[in-house]
Amino acid sequence: MENRTRFNNSARRNHRFPNGMRCRLIGFGSQPFCPKHTQPAAAPPPPDPAEIASTLTADLDDFTSAAQINDFLSRLLLLLAQDKISTRRAAVLAYITNQLLRTLPAIAKEENAEPTSFIFDAPRPERDLPDPTPPQNTPNAANQETGTNDRARA
Repeated sequence: MENRTRFNNSARRNHRFPNGMRCRLIGFGSQPFCPKHTQPAAAPPPPDPAEIASTLTADLDDFTSAAQINDFLSRLLLLLAQDKISTRRAAVLAYITNQLLRTLPAIAKEENAEPTSFIFDAPRPERDLPDPTPPQNTPNAANQETGTNDRARA
């Protein structure tokens, strides 16, 4: 019988799960729900995606300079600080701009480079010549040069 009084305790909160069980947590003060099941205050409506896009890309034609990418990242930081864009979306956009920034040197190199020339009749290396490196000094090679061996010494 003590179990029933424990579960019917008026200090327990009113949240009921889909199976009919009540929340076991005890709330604070006169609130009908525990902090976990308290209904959040009405969230402000999410900002318009077109407004965010226009804020981020205003006066940016293309991202072919580090200055434009820096400007975009600055705007992205401001939108994130104002809680107008999710952290996840900001991380994705920052990653994409990082990739753009890393390709700028390759683009500049391609624009300033001379056309690539292909050599079809390149000479082959000479492989039939003897090896120009001298033999290594090993104990057997040293003994053969002096004409002595280990058996003669013993």
